[in-house]
Amino acid sequence: MTLSKTLAAGVMTLATVGSALATDLTIVSWGGAYSESQQKAYHDPYMEMNPDINIINDESSAEAVAKLRAMNEAGNVTWDLVDVVASDALRLCDEGLAMEVDHDDVLAPAPDGTDASDDFGDLIVSDCFIPQIVYSTTVGYRSDAVGDNPPTDICAIFDTETYPGKRSLEKRPINNMEWALLCDGVPKDEVYDVLETNAGQERALAKLDTIKDDVIWWSAGADTPQLLADGEVIMGSTYNGRLFSLIVEQNQPVEMLWDAQVFDLDGWIIPAGLPDERVEEVLDYLYFATDTQRLADQAKYISYGPARESSAPLVGKHAELGIEMAPHMPTDPNNSKNTFLYNYEFWADYRDDIDAKFQAWLVR
Repeated sequence: MTLSKTLAAGVMTLATVGSALATDLTIVSWGGAYSESQQKAYHDPYMEMNPDINIINDESSAEAVAKLRAMNEAGNVTWDLVDVVASDALRLCDEGLAMEVDHDDVLAPAPDGTDASDDFGDLIVSDCFIPQIVYSTTVGYRSDAVGDNPPTDICAIFDTETYPGKRSLEKRPINNMEWALLCDGVPKDEVYDVLETNAGQERALAKLDTIKDDVIWWSAGADTPQLLADGEVIMGSTYNGRLFSLIVEQNQPVEMLWDAQVFDLDGWIIPAGLPDERVEEVLDYLYFATDTQRLADQAKYISYGPARESSAPLVGKHAELGIEMAPHMPTDPNNSKNTFLYNYEFWADYRDDIDAKFQAWLVR
């Protein structure tokens, strides 16, 4: 064998061994523009620094609670890290399906030495939850389909006379029930008091009944942007970052309706029951992916506010378009004049019962 062939064989052998020794981390998230922002801000730079780590993306976050319950029941947890909304983190923590963490122990301090728990502040809503972003669920509408009368109020969803056409709403009660009660005359600060009663739940469903025939129900965050782009709906709800991508990056004739946008938190949980060596690998990734700079980096790709206070001053321009990102954040003063604050504890307590009622209503 020639020297060149010998060297080539050696390189192939090393590559094969390296590949065989690579550790897979299965990270569960939401897909679409959001997962892409995580890939660019977190996954790619982490794998570049740690060539022995291979991150596998799973887009099952919408089903995270049910799937983690099933994995736990089977004694076979195959996920390493899961991106969930705050209310789901509370449920998973309460059920013992997510690992409690000492935030100051496992997360990086701010650049000035401030402890992680102080840097994240009140956004740490559970001992199992590691905040990542502040986002909102809001509504986008086709600007070319509303003439000279663009909607300014969330109740345009229910106004099929002024705005005829299909709407898209998420196939779950969260946000839909709150908006229904708001548009049925319930004051904002009384919505959850009403919604915890059977009469209040029926009242919300009765309001949704008025547009039920005009609704296309979605399950994935990418659905509404696609339906809007295709002109299949005149308006629809989704996450503000998905609409940002549609409007700014894809230049579609769509505008954002910020009224009664529902603020929410999204972040990480570590599934309970992982072997120690897998926990160690996950914590190493988390230390990197949740530091001040990395959370600010994600905001270069999608219009979600970073959860660390120290990250906010570092939010600059879109990495590819060069536009300032701050005006596109849900927390921008021009966008947050009338927000609706999501109640994590309410949905952690009532989610299963109201889910069952909502799904039964869908098919009746």
